[in-house]
Amino acid sequence: MSRSHGANSYDSRGGRRSGINRGHKTGRGPPSGVSVHSDQSHSHRGHPPHLKGKDIGLYYRDKARQRNAKNTCKVIKLKENVEQEIRALLENTRNPFIKQYGDVNDAGSSSDDVEKKYAQMESQLKKEFLQILSGSMQNNLAMSVLRESKLKRNDTMNKKLLDELKARETSSEYTHMLQFRKKLPAYKKKEEIIKLINDNQVIVISGETGCGKTTQVAQFMLDDQIEQFKGSETKIICTQPRRISAISVAERVAAERAERLGHSVGFQIRLEKVSARDRGSILYCTTGMLLQFMQIDPALMDYSHIILDEIHERSTECDFILALLKHVIPKRPNLKVILMSATLNSERFSQYYNNCPNIHIPGFTYPVEELYLEDVLAITRFQFPEQPSQPVNYRKHSQKFKKEQRKRDDFLDFVAPYVRHLRSEKKYPEYVLSQLKNPNSENLSLDLIDQLVRYICMTQGPGAILIFLPGLMDISKLHRMMLESGQYPQNRYIIYCLHSRMPTVDQKLIFNTPPNEVRKIIIATSIAETSITIEDVVYVIDCGKTKLSRFDVENNMQTLEAEWLSLANAKQRRGRAGRVKPGICYHLYTKAREMTFDQYPLPEMLRTRLEEVILQEKILQLGDVASFLSSVMDPPDSKAIELSLELLRTLNALDERERLTPLGYHLAQLPLDPRTGKMIILGALFSCVEPIFAIAASLSFKDAFYCPLGKEDEARKKKLELGRDQLSDHVALAEALRRFELAYNRGYASSFCREYFLSFNTLKLLCDMKSQFARHLCEKKFLYSDDPRDDRANRNSSNLALVKAIVCAGLFPNVAVIKSVGKFGVKATTPEDGTVAIHPSSINEKDLPKVCIGHYMTYFLKKRSTAIYLHDTTIVSRMALILAGPNSSITNKSGKCLVTLTNSLAFPCDPGTAQIIQKLREKLDQLLEYKITHPGSVRLDGQEGNILKAFVILMIHGDEDMELGIPKNDIASFGSGSQESLEDYDF
Repeated sequence: MSRSHGANSYDSRGGRRSGINRGHKTGRGPPSGVSVHSDQSHSHRGHPPHLKGKDIGLYYRDKARQRNAKNTCKVIKLKENVEQEIRALLENTRNPFIKQYGDVNDAGSSSDDVEKKYAQMESQLKKEFLQILSGSMQNNLAMSVLRESKLKRNDTMNKKLLDELKARETSSEYTHMLQFRKKLPAYKKKEEIIKLINDNQVIVISGETGCGKTTQVAQFMLDDQIEQFKGSETKIICTQPRRISAISVAERVAAERAERLGHSVGFQIRLEKVSARDRGSILYCTTGMLLQFMQIDPALMDYSHIILDEIHERSTECDFILALLKHVIPKRPNLKVILMSATLNSERFSQYYNNCPNIHIPGFTYPVEELYLEDVLAITRFQFPEQPSQPVNYRKHSQKFKKEQRKRDDFLDFVAPYVRHLRSEKKYPEYVLSQLKNPNSENLSLDLIDQLVRYICMTQGPGAILIFLPGLMDISKLHRMMLESGQYPQNRYIIYCLHSRMPTVDQKLIFNTPPNEVRKIIIATSIAETSITIEDVVYVIDCGKTKLSRFDVENNMQTLEAEWLSLANAKQRRGRAGRVKPGICYHLYTKAREMTFDQYPLPEMLRTRLEEVILQEKILQLGDVASFLSSVMDPPDSKAIELSLELLRTLNALDERERLTPLGYHLAQLPLDPRTGKMIILGALFSCVEPIFAIAASLSFKDAFYCPLGKEDEARKKKLELGRDQLSDHVALAEALRRFELAYNRGYASSFCREYFLSFNTLKLLCDMKSQFARHLCEKKFLYSDDPRDDRANRNSSNLALVKAIVCAGLFPNVAVIKSVGKFGVKATTPEDGTVAIHPSSINEKDLPKVCIGHYMTYFLKKRSTAIYLHDTTIVSRMALILAGPNSSITNKSGKCLVTLTNSLAFPCDPGTAQIIQKLREKLDQLLEYKITHPGSVRLDGQEGNILKAFVILMIHGDEDMELGIPKNDIASFGSGSQESLEDYDF
């Protein structure tokens, strides 16, 4: 996520330099206005012949430093004719817009002061915006309750629904499904559950895996209401934590009711839905969808029952809704709230809702035998690789080795008592005990998993095998290993991969029943732990690790690292094995290690950034952020709250008094991270909707690129081709979607996707997301049409310099400087972390030209896993950074002009050029302020067009002077490869 820069600056080698007054000496950026040429004085003959060994390396290091210093110390200076053109444009826009609203501290907190502050806003927007600023959740609930509900008593409908239910109960298909349902433990508790719901407003239902609560409880309630002649007053909403869960459960329930999906059962996830009838129905949806419904209808007047399923997962959205419903319940005494958890941790939820009643449903699973690592080693005789006693280059890596040694010693202290205990029991042979003392026994071993799968296939009876791994990379490696081994012929085995980034249609393949004599093997992440039930699984291999995203508050960084799972997760994984007959769960960790597991996973709200939560809190008018978040089940760290507030202030989404700004008001209503939300608003304002919407959709959902096994190099080349030599993952994302839409309209989309290693289904979803963005911004008057392909919204879509500048503006202050380019990849530095790596999925991970050293890169995400990686990167010019930074300033230090963006980001600049930049920045800020408060695209004629044209000229010349192999004329037609002169460009 976005970072604030520290108080120190870094040179191109990653060394720390104090203060910003050396910015013109450190050489932090590419030359603007000056050509860059490599020093080749020795390139044709190599190093001086007298140098030996280490001195040769030092020679080349010093030459690189000299070259970088010469390249990056150049003063930013525009060519004279460019300065004249921009100055002339700005002279014609002396006072284009009056100041829209006062400074943050100009207005007090009273409603009159607030209204005065925003007096110049467009009237309808002003009315809506001020309602948000002055309103409260309690008032909104009171107003919502007064609204007429669709759930009215209608005896004609009640009779029709009852007759339909009775008729269905006589059908053979329904009767057959009912026989299966009656075997579920939940069905045996049917009357007790119905009575508890009828007698109480809130109840908690906990149930073991396989008890049937997810599919049955909603049906119990619906059928009971219909039988009581209340079907017309009933609409049940049941939330699921994942898209695939919402779809698969809805399909299953419809099948059990012997009807098509869309009759009494429907689902709704982002960009995909099958609507059920308005009354007498059940809607399965994601938790995020319910949150969107509550923005429109806080009291949920069109629903009679709310079921929150899988609340034990403690997602941020679920915890948010749990806190929100405590406001709703007193205003809606007839609203029933059912909380469902897959674990026995129901007491906490009951206590949170004033000790509401709870009921437990026992699980319906066959016995599952549990084997641990010691058992697996005994049956496979697997041996872990030994750790070296001391690395060959010990001096170079001494610190790393000492850290590993301490880790090894801690492990031995931990495992030694357990090994002694096992030895005394004489249950396991000595070779097993020897392997348990190997520190590598606690590392993920795909070789061990492969050997265990072969053992199961050779010695155990029929049944699917479900393998739990931490992440997508592990899944891909194991899948490739198994396919390349030749041990799993297609006529005997079918192997599926399951991960949240896969398209829904591919995820659903795992439910297919294979032909006789064919064993199904599923390699999955924790997505297969709950909600998704794969009926034919008999064997589970649990690696014991899961990848959890955490927010490191101290370092202000997201981390994604494999860690031991909780006991609750382990129980869920074990439960997958006993659905159809007795099963076996192979845990790849010792019984001793299991005893160290936490009881439950850490709630997501305690391990994630909170910007979206805060914007949701503001748009729902819940008051002070810290006060509301203190009311959730597990309140987040106050420092995490402050870091997210700081970022929102940097984005100008909140003011210093924690109130929404007009921009924040727009961002809060978008289903996006606030940074990508800012991007699409800027894309609409500057008429480059297609590429920016494509980039925002890819960043907020997922990009469509996949890396096929054994074809990594070919896939990388195709992605580079789509990047159009722009050194930008974001341009590649936009170009992939642009060309897909072209191929789709011409009927060859499938072959295009195969050629470029793109997911057809993901691209279709991204297209739908673009349309969703366009509809929203059209409703808000930022666009003339809800068609993202409208020519008026894309007059600047061909300008890649502008596209990259908008991306940079959205992602700022996520900026790094390229430190080195070599055969082992690209290294960069950030002020907060020192050296960081570029993620392997990025275009810029390797093969960058050497001249890139010292240049700047903006990135979407920084995560620590095996290293600190930058994800989704773009090389940008200093000019783009200067105009992206919200608080840039110009100062004179020792007679030299300096443009300062942050404490660690400053550039030397020619005074005349600096003056032009400062003037343009002021005009641009005024224009954006006006457009945010008077929504509409920037007019390309008159004063607005002059500001935009000046901005584009500055971007073009900033990118030209980078000399990175990027086409000089960066207003080439987007995707066509043709070039136009600036005079031909239509402003």
